[in-house]
Amino acid sequence: MVTKRSRPGLADEIVMAIKVRIDDGTYVAGSRLPTEAQLCDEFGVSRATARTAIKELDVIGLVHTRHGLGTFVRTIPHVQDGLEKMGSISDSIRSSGKIPGMDYARRTVRTVTLDEAERMTVPAETQVLELRRRITADDEIVAYSYDLLPMSIFPEDFVPEQLEGSIFSYFDRVLGLPAILGFAEVHAVESRKIGWGPGSSEHNLFILLDQLQYADDGVLLGYSRSYFVEGAYAFVLKRTK
Repeated sequence: MVTKRSRPGLADEIVMAIKVRIDDGTYVAGSRLPTEAQLCDEFGVSRATARTAIKELDVIGLVHTRHGLGTFVRTIPHVQDGLEKMGSISDSIRSSGKIPGMDYARRTVRTVTLDEAERMTVPAETQVLELRRRITADDEIVAYSYDLLPMSIFPEDFVPEQLEGSIFSYFDRVLGLPAILGFAEVHAVESRKIGWGPGSSEHNLFILLDQLQYADDGVLLGYSRSYFVEGAYAFVLKRTK
């Protein structure tokens, strides 16, 4: 009978071995790692040690575990962006060397809900343009965005279908109201009810950017809840002392 070994150093050995295999292409992005049982057999360790190694690989961002499916090598994000500067998602996609795309699932004028009115600090009878957008980079889905724009910022003859592409670009180019200030909250979200359309069933982990945008005169331009697909869109925050 073979005795399974168990000590902290053994988990590190597994981590190093798998890192080497990821670097040399043995395990490519999106591929599935051996199961805990297979790692136990290969390295002669206990189940607890194999589990610790997988957790460490997850923590350092090399793999992610899908419950019931296994552990997979993380893909390289399609887009990288910073949190310190507010700007267009489309511009961030272009800066990453990719082509932005956008599908509109909804362009509807309606009255805000009580919760929305409180978040936006507007009267309960405020009319808004509700947008639901699916944003892509080189045809790969990177975000789903739910936006509320006060109808008061638009001209009287505005038609919802006129708004296409980047909202920030529309604020600046068409309305002459560049967004210069934003107040945002960032949350991790797990849900299968965020996305829509082809491929949406694959997305259940998101980074939510919950943000209010203002023009330089303090006019509220919009309230956006943008759900960035985990693994497809990476935020990099520059920190200095």
